[in-house]
Amino acid sequence: MDPISAFLKQLSPRTLMGRAIVIIVAPMALLLVIATTVFYERHWDAVTRRLSLGVAGDVALIVDNLDNLTRAGLLTSYLQSAREQLLIAFTFEDYATLPATPARTVQNRILDVNLTQALIERLRRPFQIDTTIPGDYLEIRVQLDNGVASARVHKDRLTSATTTWFVLAMVGAGSILLAIAILFLRNQIRPIRRLADAADAFGKGRDVQDFKVWGAIEVRQAAAAFNTMRNRLRRFVAQRTEMLAGVSHDLRTPLTRMRLQLAMLGESAATANLKSDVDEMEAMVNGYLAFARNQDTETAVETDLPRLLQQVAVNARRQGANVALTTTGDLTVPLHPNAFLRCMTNLVDNARQYASNIAISAARVGNNIEILVDDDGPGIPPEKRELVFQPFRRLDDTRPRSASGLGLGLAIARDVVRSHGGEISLGSAPMGGLRAMLRLPV
Repeated sequence: MDPISAFLKQLSPRTLMGRAIVIIVAPMALLLVIATTVFYERHWDAVTRRLSLGVAGDVALIVDNLDNLTRAGLLTSYLQSAREQLLIAFTFEDYATLPATPARTVQNRILDVNLTQALIERLRRPFQIDTTIPGDYLEIRVQLDNGVASARVHKDRLTSATTTWFVLAMVGAGSILLAIAILFLRNQIRPIRRLADAADAFGKGRDVQDFKVWGAIEVRQAAAAFNTMRNRLRRFVAQRTEMLAGVSHDLRTPLTRMRLQLAMLGESAATANLKSDVDEMEAMVNGYLAFARNQDTETAVETDLPRLLQQVAVNARRQGANVALTTTGDLTVPLHPNAFLRCMTNLVDNARQYASNIAISAARVGNNIEILVDDDGPGIPPEKRELVFQPFRRLDDTRPRSASGLGLGLAIARDVVRSHGGEISLGSAPMGGLRAMLRLPV
């Protein structure tokens, strides 16, 4: 990506609302700029030129008669009449001349050009324009044969107020249209946000009831697709639960018959081995069913996480583990309590098998709740940490299953955490052993 594209991407709003506003505001602002520019260059130029020609004509009319009026002694009355009728204050300086250095010219370019051109066309005499005088006036000084005539003109005679009103009208209309557009966009974006919230909640394992389909056609299609997906997933879960219940019944029935037949055979080395195999098969069936079923039939409720972790620590201490628990802040979060209790129990039991001391801590970190389970055991090599999450996978296959379990504890824990929209990973603990880190979105 080139630097210009990267810079524009950084400036671009991240929300749909912000981008939609930019799509509306950018053309509107461009239209305002173009319209104002055209107005200034054409309309105001034409109006200012006509006003300037009028003022220049008035000044030329007075100046052309000043010589005769001076000799006739009618100068004072004539200038007074010009002030009253033409709204131009004239003064006359006998035998004066224009300075060699002209005063500062008009600041407005269009007014400066038009007034200068109009005076050149109408006066045909040397003149200067002075804007240094106080107030909203400018002064036009004209060189005559016997002196200098000065005409003080109010700037309102040379400019049009329609420019300001035009800009205000454009800005006002644009602001009203922008406000209406923002209100309309909020109503259009609200169903999208509701759909995003519903999808996020559903991804965290929380129940989404009665999600109403409304909004634009495209949003309705997305919401309807979400409802269809949610219903299909619920049917799939229900069918899987029913199938597992049937499998459980079908498998336990022959296992029960095998137990009865072994009991009738009496005690021997052969029957002892067979009983051990039956026990292992039954444990495998129960473990698999627990892994596959986990929290399918459980509803997410607001759960006091410290209290749940306290229950896990108490149960572990009853089995002889040395467990330390630390929680910080308000840690109430929607959970499937029984499933999450089993998840934490599996993690603590896994640590208890190989370590003497266990430390559990929980705290809110940003928008997540972070739970750490540390131990001082031998740990797991980094290259093998992902393997232990596979069902029925044990790193030490030489141990009997009764000693190290079925290899389902961490698999069930990851399944439960992911069903809540979180993630679990393994690392090295400060205590020297293994660290299991859980992150749950709030």
